[in-house]
Amino acid sequence: MSFSPPECPIRITPKALEIIQTTIQQKGIDTGLYGLRVGIRGGGCGGAAPLLGFDTAQPADERYTLENFSVFVEKKHLMYVIDLEIDYEQTEYASGFVFNSPY
Repeated sequence: MSFSPPECPIRITPKALEIIQTTIQQKGIDTGLYGLRVGIRGGGCGGAAPLLGFDTAQPADERYTLENFSVFVEKKHLMYVIDLEIDYEQTEYASGFVFNSPY
């Protein structure tokens, strides 16, 4: 019997992946301990906002592997991040991660 890890429900564009990997290298992030947490925060009247940062795995997380790092998604957030695309945009005035939802 063979096992293949579950496919990551999040898509990361090449530019965003480059920025994430550069951050890992520049900050010396231990990818054996830390992974990229993707989820949502807030809710209620203000609505939900995407969450992105480096964190350690928690018991309620689903864990996926992309390139050379892990991605953690809390199980209760999965339905909100399925097919979410994480991109990185740089303009004359600002730069940062952008979250594109198919919904």
